[in-house]
Amino acid sequence: MLAEKGPTYRDRYWNSPEGLKLHYRDYEGPLEGPPILCLPGLTRNARDFEPVAAAFAGRHRVIAVDFRGRGLSDHDPDPTRYHPPTYVADLLKLLDQLGIADAIFVGTSLGGIVTMLLADEEPERIAAALLNDIGPELVESGLDRIRAYVGKGVEAADWAEAAALYRAGMGHIYPRWGEPEWDRFARRMMHEEGGRLTSSYDRRIADNVVAGASQPPLDAWHLLDALKDKPVTILRGERSDLFSQEVAGRMLDHLDHADLVNVPDVGHAPSFDEPESIAALAALIDRTPD
Repeated sequence: MLAEKGPTYRDRYWNSPEGLKLHYRDYEGPLEGPPILCLPGLTRNARDFEPVAAAFAGRHRVIAVDFRGRGLSDHDPDPTRYHPPTYVADLLKLLDQLGIADAIFVGTSLGGIVTMLLADEEPERIAAALLNDIGPELVESGLDRIRAYVGKGVEAADWAEAAALYRAGMGHIYPRWGEPEWDRFARRMMHEEGGRLTSSYDRRIADNVVAGASQPPLDAWHLLDALKDKPVTILRGERSDLFSQEVAGRMLDHLDHADLVNVPDVGHAPSFDEPESIAALAALIDRTPD
């Protein structure tokens, strides 16, 4: 099908190990060389990566995934399976099905955690990685903000109301956006259902996230070891309340071939609508061996 704006893609599907039908957008590009594999954040979906496809599709194959329970992927009848190790297993099955030996991983928030876990399990799959506003240690106040909204979703009568609701709740994250940007954001986040607009994710993904409040803070520095010799870009929103500058700097010291890019006037997380984010990914691609 043809996106409303941007390059041509096809909606394709694969089956999870349990048989769920999972969706990805496949933007055509050369089959030789590693594709760009885009992994969204907690409540987000493949539509988030339209700017990445607009910048790189054609010259590179771009694959943008809907994790189970998001976008056009099936919801899981067992919500306890909504956690990163499950998504890693799903992705490995996709890569095997497509015959992809390695990829340039672009992981936003949850997608970055999945990237780090997959690298720890099968490091040869990672040609390079962009970790978007995420690291092995997180700021608790940012996690509390996420726990407060996940699972509630957004309901609206029309796109104007949807954009206004997102702007009211997230204006501090993207303070430079105007009406066109919030309308675009709402259209990435929502779909029509029963005559109303609703968020495009299974509300039950909140169960494990909220339960995590009683667990010890994330400390996953060991996961960076598998990325130590890979080209890595650490992308951080200057206003991020989840991923601190101090942790980003420590990651830079831990990794041998890493760059750090701070995106000005953006919170958690950069959306790739920013020129700085696209330039950071372009530089990473240039550093990736063929």
